[in-house]
Amino acid sequence: MRTGSIPLDGLAGGLDLATTIESGQTYLWTRDDGETYATAPAPDAWYSTVVDGDVVRARRRDDAIEWESTTDADSLLHELLRLDDDLPAIRDAAADDPLVADAYERHAGMRIVDDPFFGCLVSFICSAQMRVERIFEMQASLREAYGESVTADGRTYRATPTPDALAAATEADLRELGLGYRAPYVKRSAELVASGDLTESDVRRDDLEAARDALKGFVGVGDKVADCVALFSLGHLDAVPLDTWIQSAIEEHYPDCARDSYAETSRAIRERFGPNAGYTQTYVFHHLRTGA
Repeated sequence: MRTGSIPLDGLAGGLDLATTIESGQTYLWTRDDGETYATAPAPDAWYSTVVDGDVVRARRRDDAIEWESTTDADSLLHELLRLDDDLPAIRDAAADDPLVADAYERHAGMRIVDDPFFGCLVSFICSAQMRVERIFEMQASLREAYGESVTADGRTYRATPTPDALAAATEADLRELGLGYRAPYVKRSAELVASGDLTESDVRRDDLEAARDALKGFVGVGDKVADCVALFSLGHLDAVPLDTWIQSAIEEHYPDCARDSYAETSRAIRERFGPNAGYTQTYVFHHLRTGA
């Protein structure tokens, strides 16, 4: 395993690694103690993931992000954790209201992730009416059953299943892993990617609403799931998924943003949150969900 570190003082706004990974954005990382999403984020814990066959492990130290990997993970971590984002500038451009200000202050250092596309897509297809703990458990079960194993430094890690692997699974097999009614959605969407009928390149659009419409070509993907994938994998930092927590925030704090359709409400809250509205959404979501 190669080792290295990324100084925190070189990152505008630093990095709260544990909160970034356990804030409901990504389900592709695993905490070493096996308690991912089951308990509060662990600031000093090792977190690991597998990307394109390479193991990447990282943890937060006092003045740096320490990493171990089967590759040179410096640039990879910059990509996966968006370490080049200027958090103070993002905060300064965001809406100036008490809820937003409190969320940014309480969770300083949290960043938006840039997950690999297919793993992100499957994660959020599985997210419908599910708590973050259960979404993570589903992804862990899929990795264990269908993910390729990678051995590094005497340990075995499981990669996110490939589209081919999930396309070959039966609906019954996926249901046995706890996916329930989401099983056929995952299988059919995997088949679309594996066959080339609908792939990441087909949904990468410069315009958020065009990307959302394209993403809804996958089975089990509606407006909210599409916005999640656009935000956490396709780089649309203006996406604001209208989940239960954000809908509650609109009802209580921004009632003037409520409209007759998802698209119109989305436009209104994006305008209210300001530039990089997806960042503000993620801070508010985590703030409300954790009762902070």
